[in-house]
Amino acid sequence: MTPSLHAAEQGVGSKATILLHGFGGCHDVWREVISSLPPVHTLAYDLPGHGLSLGFPNAGPAKLAARTVLADLSTRGLKRFHLVGHSMGGAVAVLMALAEPEKVASLTLLAPGGFGPEINGPLLRRYANAQDPSEIRACLAAMSGPGARPFDPTVDALWEMRGRPGQLEKLVEIAEAITSNDQQGVIPREQLDRLEMPVMVAWGSEDTVLPFAQADHLPAHFHVHHVLGAGHMLIEEAPDLVARIIQRNMSRRARRRRLKFAAAAS
Repeated sequence: MTPSLHAAEQGVGSKATILLHGFGGCHDVWREVISSLPPVHTLAYDLPGHGLSLGFPNAGPAKLAARTVLADLSTRGLKRFHLVGHSMGGAVAVLMALAEPEKVASLTLLAPGGFGPEINGPLLRRYANAQDPSEIRACLAAMSGPGARPFDPTVDALWEMRGRPGQLEKLVEIAEAITSNDQQGVIPREQLDRLEMPVMVAWGSEDTVLPFAQADHLPAHFHVHHVLGAGHMLIEEAPDLVARIIQRNMSRRARRRRLKFAAAAS
């Protein structure tokens, strides 16, 4: 295991499901999704600069997080895995898949970062600065669809995380970096085209953080799931649906394999 990088592990198996939270989150946000999955081997990470990975040096950039998680998975001896990422964790997952595509059995992205320059910088910076449970709750509500339920367990976990010395300051630092000029970094389309593993993208139609339209015009082999009425916080808003989407994508075949099969059949 990589020093200073934390992952909550459940189950056993040679092919794990790797769960990467979004900005300001932690491994605990996946609690309900994991409970909705069949018994599988899961690793839910605290990304560098978050939670129990707060002390990781130079935490913040998605590229560093991608390299760090890949190194940790290598240390654990995992040669093949399914990747799931939300928001900033989605950008990290894409960068991991681009760096070591042969290891990624499937890629499930929930309102991923990096698919367009638009980002709600003021809301994310407000979220980074939230200093009490009521403000955390208000920020989560602002990021969610109009009919979202209260997120009390998530609020409790995030409030506990922010109680660690230095956590609030680190979140503010990361938020400033990822929302510079109220824009985010963009992963070039030609790089997305190179991804051969099954890719599923889920996006809430009422997302106030990353525009729903960023799900348009993706590579043709990406499967896009529009979640009507949901906002940005898909893990909390629709954990059962997210679990079903992950399962569905895990069962799909890679694009290259399908093409080879079709050629052989003809």
